[in-house]
Amino acid sequence: MDIAKSDLTQSQREETCVLIRETVKDFAAHYIKPNIRAWDEKQYFPKDVFHKLGDLGLMGMLVPERFGGSGLGYMEYVTAIIELSKVDPSVGLSMAAHNSLCTNHICMFGSEEQKQSYLPGLASGQLVGAWGLTEPNTGSDAGNMQTVAVRDGDDWIINGSKNFITNGKSGDVTVLITRTGEPGDKHGATAFIVTQGTPGYTSGRKEDKLGMRASETVELLFQDCRVPDKQRLGDVGDGFVQSLKVLDGGRISIAALGVGTALGAYEAALAYSKERKQFGKAICDFQAIAFKLADMYTDVQASTLLTFHAAALKDAGEKVTLPSAVAKYHSSETAVRVANEAVQIFGGYGFVKDYPVEKFYRDSKLCTIGEGTSEIQKMVISKEILKD
Repeated sequence: MDIAKSDLTQSQREETCVLIRETVKDFAAHYIKPNIRAWDEKQYFPKDVFHKLGDLGLMGMLVPERFGGSGLGYMEYVTAIIELSKVDPSVGLSMAAHNSLCTNHICMFGSEEQKQSYLPGLASGQLVGAWGLTEPNTGSDAGNMQTVAVRDGDDWIINGSKNFITNGKSGDVTVLITRTGEPGDKHGATAFIVTQGTPGYTSGRKEDKLGMRASETVELLFQDCRVPDKQRLGDVGDGFVQSLKVLDGGRISIAALGVGTALGAYEAALAYSKERKQFGKAICDFQAIAFKLADMYTDVQASTLLTFHAAALKDAGEKVTLPSAVAKYHSSETAVRVANEAVQIFGGYGFVKDYPVEKFYRDSKLCTIGEGTSEIQKMVISKEILKD
């Protein structure tokens, strides 16, 4: 189903969100739900699923139509991430990294030639994108990254490594952030587009993870990797500033991931509480369980509103540093709390893999770590609200 739209009215955008929700729900039921257990156990990255998501227009949601994208906004994008993550947060995570990090970085800062070269393939889902910022010794302290690019005529020579890179092994296109200046210099980093198969660029081990196991997380290695200057994104020294702007939108993605994870766990617990009988009645009739469900529902509703508020501001062109951090912080912590309570409601069955909440519990923790830990979000929030 073609969901691409342009110049939408508010009413049309709401209708589009409903269409996206139903489309993703049907897609997940056919192509994702039957495979969740096997993908999780084998840490299998279902690249073909992302090709199919591209056929629906979901891999280029934020890409303008003239580059083959859907030309939609964050409201629609958040809707899709939530619906995917309700079924399998792993798929939601990989789709988010592709859309809001790699593809959106090129959308925001690429030249016309770069956009023409890469966006159509990324938007169609024929190319899967990755984004490389984090390193073994520099997570949130990205200003001290050790992956260095040195100018050599019309090329750059890159040496170093990245880790915890989503879609890193199977990704066809990587936006890579390197250091081209002094450590700690906010204008000492530069971004490049590096494609799979470039000599000197290899992927290392795949991390054996607690959760989000169908979302590929790997190490990237660069040894005398020669990249033409035409692959540089923006001006030399702008990479770190670009990354902060990209992450503002990326945090909305993770907020949506948290909402979807929490919603999936909540809905599973709600349904189970109505079916499970103890002492002659459904366990939802006991106040202890009913109050848990009330708290879970309230938390999910609050996170949903915060996430869509940040998305609406992003679509309006407003600065979203504060609202995106608030949404990401609240939604990720909500995902952990709700998943924990869902396991408790399931009791012993919540501890076994035959039921869905065990996986939601494992998956939820990543939301409080990826794209800035909860502690970093509180730093961002406090810095913003304490400004003169």
